[in-house]
Amino acid sequence: MSQYVFGVDIGGTTVKLGFFDVEGNLLDKWEIPTRTEGEGSQILPDIAASIQKKIEEKKIAPETVAGVGVGAPGPVDGEGVIHKAVNLGWGIFSIKETLEEIIHMPVMAGNDANVAALGEMWRGGGQGYHDLIVVTLGTGVGGGIIVGGKVLTGSTGAGGEIGHIHVEDHETEACGCGNKGCLEQFTSATGITRLANRKLKASDANSILREGEVSAKTVFDAVKAKDTLAMEVAQEFGKYLGNGLASIACVVNPEAIVIGGGVSKAGEILIDYIKPYYEKNVFHGSRNVKFALATLGNDAGIYGAAKLVLDAEK
Repeated sequence: MSQYVFGVDIGGTTVKLGFFDVEGNLLDKWEIPTRTEGEGSQILPDIAASIQKKIEEKKIAPETVAGVGVGAPGPVDGEGVIHKAVNLGWGIFSIKETLEEIIHMPVMAGNDANVAALGEMWRGGGQGYHDLIVVTLGTGVGGGIIVGGKVLTGSTGAGGEIGHIHVEDHETEACGCGNKGCLEQFTSATGITRLANRKLKASDANSILREGEVSAKTVFDAVKAKDTLAMEVAQEFGKYLGNGLASIACVVNPEAIVIGGGVSKAGEILIDYIKPYYEKNVFHGSRNVKFALATLGNDAGIYGAAKLVLDAEK
């Protein structure tokens, strides 16, 4: 009988690991460095060794472990095959089969943002809902779409790439994905900084933002201090994100929209800027959505990875 499950979140610099009971209580968490040399060939063996060590340390029988869930930074299809993870040096291969051969227990894998969305639904800001959009506003914009309690992965695992919805025809700079005018360019932490710097350059207006380094945090701190220029930046951010979410909602009709990532630390004020544009432009059948902030922070990935395994067991 399964009593435990491991959740793994692979990042570019560290791998986060979590040890859970099957109810979703986090019993232990730790990190190991992500060794990307040799085209990332050490990453999965390192994860397996770290989990084996934890099983010995906790003195538990391997057969009481339901399996290992993995979130990885790239498109992962429903079979556990990753379709390239550039920052890890990975090409196309099966995370599921490769790790199962090393660790000799069931493995499930998914895209890191999708898996984090699952974590928020299970034990975070989206608890109690089964149809939701989770947006993570960090250095980039990630996301996960959950329909009927299941992550929408798509044919190659690229479903839920919210950050790369085209929202602006007149953008001249390229997004990290190579396209121009992606949502990520205006609503990520770097995007907000970019909007603020453009506005500071185009205007002579007094602003707190002229006094130091501009970042998403300083922009929203200035918004809270009623700085006019910062409020104009927040308005622009809210318009792009609110309109983008309205478009997604017309397709998936969510019960809830959960906002996470580093930018979400600004708090409820974010929702105050997003919601009016969302409500103005969304189809009426999706207007009464619940907006919430993510609550699991950097642990969302390990929670969601663990949930992948438990869902597969059903």
